[in-house]
Amino acid sequence: MKKLSLLVILVVIGVSGAFAQIFQPVKWQFAAQKVNDKEAVIYMRAKIDPGWHIYSLNVADGGPIKTSFTFTPSADFSLVGKTTEPKPKTKYEDVFGMDVSYFNDEVVFSQKVRLNKGQTTVRGVVEFMACDAEQCLPPDEYAFAVPIN
Repeated sequence: MKKLSLLVILVVIGVSGAFAQIFQPVKWQFAAQKVNDKEAVIYMRAKIDPGWHIYSLNVADGGPIKTSFTFTPSADFSLVGKTTEPKPKTKYEDVFGMDVSYFNDEVVFSQKVRLNKGQTTVRGVVEFMACDAEQCLPPDEYAFAVPIN
C-alpha cells in the first residue's frame, strides 16, 4: 500500500510538472552593427505580449522598476554615452501615484560602443518589470552576449 501511494504521488508530481510553464510576456533579442572600425551600436529589442508593457529607462523614484542595462566591463570596448530609447508612452498610474513612462508591443533600445579591438563580445544584463492591467510580475533579469565582428 505504501508503494502504491508513493507511486501515485510521484505520477501526480511528474504530470503537474510537465504542464507547468514559466510565463514570460517579454522576449529579448540582441544584435550589433558596426558603424566603422572603431564604433558599433548594440540593439536590444523587447517583444512584448499583447496587453503587457515594460517601463522606460527613465522612471522617477517611487515608481515601478525601470528597465536598465548593465554592461560587463571589458578592455575590448568602452561605452559611448548612455543607453537610448524611443519616445515612450506616459500615463498616470494610481498604484504609484505618478506619471509613468512605458512601452508596449515592441521597443528597441540602443547603446553605442567604442571598439578597442576589431572583434569582441559585449555582455551584460537587462533588468525590467512587466505589467498588464491586473498584475505586475516580479522584476526579471536577462543576461545577454552580443558578438561584434
